[in-house]
Amino acid sequence: MTQSEIENKVGWHPYSLDHDAQALVVQFRDRKNILNESHKMRMSVAYGLERFWGEHLRFEREKSPESQGKGEYWKAVWVALAKTLASGDIQLPDAKGAVKFTETKKIQDVAQDIWNMQPEDRQVALMVLTQFCDSLVWWTQRYKI
Repeated sequence: MTQSEIENKVGWHPYSLDHDAQALVVQFRDRKNILNESHKMRMSVAYGLERFWGEHLRFEREKSPESQGKGEYWKAVWVALAKTLASGDIQLPDAKGAVKFTETKKIQDVAQDIWNMQPEDRQVALMVLTQFCDSLVWWTQRYKI
């Protein structure tokens, strides 16, 4: 049975974290030094959702292609996490990764929205992010060039 056949079964909606992690690692694998960020992502989960979300902004501020690529990877992980959580009725702020480093008010709003999430939703989001990052690390260790 294929992944899409499983997802289409009534009452069965698996989190496709491992599949999504593999796809992201493959997508970014040919870009220099990007996949090393998987390990940093896993470590950063302990600092909370708002810090994880904001990390892409730090890279966006730097102008080197490598930093830009790292920022894109962090943002792609956030967007994938938001999509996964949405299937469980948990809405992450900036789910499309649209906020830019230059948009101070929007940055403040997203950070506040993350802080204002229901504690249960925030806890679930952190648990799912932890597992997602574990999968990213696993695939990175296999596919890294």
